[in-house]
Amino acid sequence: MPLIQISQVAGLSDAQKAEAIEAVTRAYADSTGKSASSVWVVMNDVPASSWGVGGSPLG
Repeated sequence: MPLIQISQVAGLSDAQKAEAIEAVTRAYADSTGKSASSVWVVMNDVPASSWGVGGSPLG
């Protein structure tokens, strides 16, 4: 069972998350020959204040 984890700044709607999960699942299954039904995707929403880029927090 492949597990794909996506960490992102919080803010996507449930519909956007569902679309992203479907697209990532399809891309992985197509590129590896795995069945889409075996692909797990986890989306982790992280507050902007918990992200840092170039030594500075985003939020």
